[in-house]
Amino acid sequence: MRALVIDDSRAMRRIVGGILRGFGYETIDAGNGQEALDALDEHGPVDLACIDWNMPVMDGLTFVNRVREQPDLRGITLMMVTTESEHGHIVRALAAGAHEYVIKPFTADAIRDKLDLLGLLPMEETV
Repeated sequence: MRALVIDDSRAMRRIVGGILRGFGYETIDAGNGQEALDALDEHGPVDLACIDWNMPVMDGLTFVNRVREQPDLRGITLMMVTTESEHGHIVRALAAGAHEYVIKPFTADAIRDKLDLLGLLPMEETV
């Protein structure tokens, strides 16, 4: 399975990517929503995208909206991974088409639990 990790923090991309690779995912990184759309154009659709909300150029909510507008990308499972914890942000993201929402800071167990709920846990974790 393949995942796209979208966050303007290189350290956070490494953390989320490392967790996902421990679960058996191949990962692709992007520093903002526009880079992520470009990566999808270059590498094709992924199974999962983990998306930060606050990023330069294109934020996470705009990315979710853009993905949901494109029929060939609608099959991607979208999971927000962000510091935005207000109820209104969660509602907006889910209404836009995100499947799950993880609030930073998080644990590998929290990511595993969300992937399990989504049916996207490809193997027993090695993290």
